[in-house]
Amino acid sequence: MAVNTVPERLINFRVYVDGSNDLKGVADIQLPSFESMTETVSGAGIAGEYESPTIGHFQSMKLTLNWRTVTKDMISLLRQKAQRFDCRGAFQVYDAASGQYKTQAVRVVVQGPPTKVEPGKLEANGSTDGVTEIEVLYLKLDIDGKNQVEIDKLNYITVIDGVDYLADVRQALGL
Repeated sequence: MAVNTVPERLINFRVYVDGSNDLKGVADIQLPSFESMTETVSGAGIAGEYESPTIGHFQSMKLTLNWRTVTKDMISLLRQKAQRFDCRGAFQVYDAASGQYKTQAVRVVVQGPPTKVEPGKLEANGSTDGVTEIEVLYLKLDIDGKNQVEIDKLNYITVIDGVDYLADVRQALGL
């Protein structure tokens, strides 16, 4: 991205599951947070204690789909198997140098099993506000076609900005 650009907003997005058509009933998505697994370090030579992150390891990560109404797509996510979500969006970016708006592609691919499907409530003239949570075992985030983050918990892969933080761990484990 050029120096004179201002990222403004997400224009729109679509969610595809296992290569199917997009999920039309989804109101919005809460992407997973990245929270490192940590251990408290203390002892001789340390004036106090600190939290030390374990390289390449993250706590449980959830993808949350919020629904307007109960749909067949929502119910299909009850299947007791890992499912792959391909979330694609278009960001609006203002280029101050040229005075023009540009579109920047964002893609988040997530794979994992469902851990929660909450159909929501029934209320006259209202949405049901249902929720589906997916345990993230695999995540890949690309911006403008360039990989920014790839985490594969079961295959010891943590790549951030092109650096594979678990390469040495895989080698040490003989993988």
